[in-house]
Amino acid sequence: MVIKKYISFILFFSLFFLNSCDSKKNIPNIVFILVDDLGWNDLGYTGSDFYESPNIDLLSLESFHFLNAYSSSPVCSPTRAAIMTGKHPARINITDWIPGVDPKDKLLLGPKDLHALPLNEKTIAEFLKEGGYNTFYVGKWHLGSEGFYPENNGFDINIGGFEKGSPMGGYYSPYKNPKLSNGPEGEYLTDRLTNESIELIKNNNSSQPFALFLSYYNVHTPIQANKKYLEYFDNKLSQIEDNLVRTKKEGKAISRLNQTDSKYASMVYAVDQNIGKLIKNLKENNLYENTIIVFTSDNGGLSTQKKIAPTSVYPLRAGKGWLYEGGIKIPQLIKVPGISKNTKIYDLTVSHDLFPTILDFLGIQYNIKVDGISLKPIIENKDKTKREEIFWYYPHYHGSLWKPGSAIRYKNWKLVLHYETESSELFDLEDDPGELNDLSLEFPQIKNNLLNKIDKMIKETDAKLVSKNENYIID
Repeated sequence: MVIKKYISFILFFSLFFLNSCDSKKNIPNIVFILVDDLGWNDLGYTGSDFYESPNIDLLSLESFHFLNAYSSSPVCSPTRAAIMTGKHPARINITDWIPGVDPKDKLLLGPKDLHALPLNEKTIAEFLKEGGYNTFYVGKWHLGSEGFYPENNGFDINIGGFEKGSPMGGYYSPYKNPKLSNGPEGEYLTDRLTNESIELIKNNNSSQPFALFLSYYNVHTPIQANKKYLEYFDNKLSQIEDNLVRTKKEGKAISRLNQTDSKYASMVYAVDQNIGKLIKNLKENNLYENTIIVFTSDNGGLSTQKKIAPTSVYPLRAGKGWLYEGGIKIPQLIKVPGISKNTKIYDLTVSHDLFPTILDFLGIQYNIKVDGISLKPIIENKDKTKREEIFWYYPHYHGSLWKPGSAIRYKNWKLVLHYETESSELFDLEDDPGELNDLSLEFPQIKNNLLNKIDKMIKETDAKLVSKNENYIID
């Protein structure tokens, strides 16, 4: 009788131990890939005929493809702050790229915003650490200088993340990056960041899940060709009948209308090849199936500026730095364990949704107020997001020649408000995705309703306001 009880106890304990091990194995890892300045149509699966992205295209076949994904801001630092905190950039008071320009010779003065992510903001990395994750940050940070780096914001390891938004030494070693040692002559930055990421995963303690945030500097300026792929895209360009650059005016700026820059194409392809290498490594180590992969961009493509820009997001209007669709519409994929088919999602989503989405999938509680909405219900086909509107706030002048303003999308309506002229434009995105036809005079009630919504959001997020420049001299 005693022996039977003893055997029963051993069997029970063994089953408990095995189930416990299995449950640990089933805790998903996180790979969050953020590409800098990647336009919504800079990839094969999003419609590019010139750029190539075979590995990302394959990932899209096993992912949820968000067709109405938007960045939290038309520039990088605010979106990155929103991803880290789940909050609207205005609520954090990071509304411009860090440190911004803040000109003193314009009609308006931009508000004084922060130049670092406040340490009292609890980041997604800090919640992940509390949930038992090893947290790694590799690549561009751009959310503050010494004392405000990734390692000060919940990441166990930081490789390459410091205050600068572009690679100070360019894309080839020496990098001039205090958080990244120089590599051998000819080493390419994107290759290096991927290799560092693979090493971190390889050396991760298998008893703990990992969360890797891989933030490529590509395809941010300087537009510096990847030497391995440039000849291929130069040859491809020479075989295209319509390979002359086409442009149109956007205020005093120029918008590029076609993708014909072989240097830029080589940079997009370099990102794709490295993502393919990372995924291959995950598969070889039996980690791919149990890894949540998020792939996205921090703002729209660089297609509008004083001179001819490197890419085009046509037929969308304008590009990075602008609150028209070209500056804020982005590619976004989410792959989750257990689902391996392409599913198109048409719900309105924004970058600060990714914070609650990831934590919701992991069952990690967060006791802070966020502006993002978890996308888990729509990914699991249980519900819609119930979101009808997204609000953007960019009250700064930008090098792309954007002037201070804000915008809101409500269902299919989009209103863009310009602070210098105190004027607004109203578009029906369903019929006019290129924002060519201003309907504000035809639908004054809708215009006023959206203006009221913007006012409400400015107050609700405690957004800092522009002011008149008393020293401004009219030319």
